[in-house]
Amino acid sequence: MTLAPNNMKRFSFKNTYIIAALVSGLLLASLITNAQEIIPLYATAVPNSKASDVQETGMETGILKGITKPTLEYFKPAPDKASGAAVIIIPGGGYGVVVYNGEGVNTAKAMAEKGIAAFVLKYRLPSDAIMPDKKIGPLQDAQQAIKLVRENAAKWGIDPAKVGIMGFSAGGHLASTAATHFEKAYVDNTSNTSLRPDFQILIYPVISMQDSLTHGGSHDGLLGKNPSKQDVDLFSNELQVRANTPPTYLTHAADDKLVDVDNSIVFFEKLRRQKVPVEMHIYPKGDHGFIFRHPGWMEPLFAWMTINNWLTK
Repeated sequence: MTLAPNNMKRFSFKNTYIIAALVSGLLLASLITNAQEIIPLYATAVPNSKASDVQETGMETGILKGITKPTLEYFKPAPDKASGAAVIIIPGGGYGVVVYNGEGVNTAKAMAEKGIAAFVLKYRLPSDAIMPDKKIGPLQDAQQAIKLVRENAAKWGIDPAKVGIMGFSAGGHLASTAATHFEKAYVDNTSNTSLRPDFQILIYPVISMQDSLTHGGSHDGLLGKNPSKQDVDLFSNELQVRANTPPTYLTHAADDKLVDVDNSIVFFEKLRRQKVPVEMHIYPKGDHGFIFRHPGWMEPLFAWMTINNWLTK
């Protein structure tokens, strides 16, 4: 595979993506039923948090901001369809908002229809106003979500060896961070529960924090405008791939003008060289947020999950 030179500039989080997600969320508003359960992510105090007057907003539109109390929203498959697989879904939003309905709830319902226990993660956005160390806050929430689902697997009818993670855009960065940083616990884990996802699904993901590849809004939101090289490298997940990185499904549009497709291509190459099982689907057109315009995008994903026995009862 030959990689084209990457001359991509940093882009801000485009209004078109927000509008598409917002329209999708509004269309869902009359259809969304209550999930089976909304689960607080932390039973006690939220780690790496500080007192603030920040208030959560956006539930009426499905585009969330100001999250200080992270949760999992559980969508349970019908008993006759349940495969034992579970997926933690991380919506995107450039680390500035969470596209909760459009990328989270919508996806969770489709997953549950296929027999997959789906958990939408409402995670804290990196913010100096609510965290002493904003760069690790989202990762803490992703790790805690994996830990919580795995530790409650018997209760929820889940196979603890079939717990995956799925992320969109900046949520794809967070998902790939969880899938490449699992050997260090950023949350309390005295039980030594495995924090490694069994598989990762990345949809038009931000992978890198390197200037030549990253999405500027996600980079600045997570690390700030002048991060150290150490932090840039640490959160450039293409540099963190190892032989034990989970099997991976990638999908992207070649004409994505917000998050360059080279994020997925470079990650694919790193995984392949480490002999990590990886499948990638690149659509010639669709731009960023193509899931809002291509309703059949999940069919190859479900085929991949079936081939890999995650949908086998």
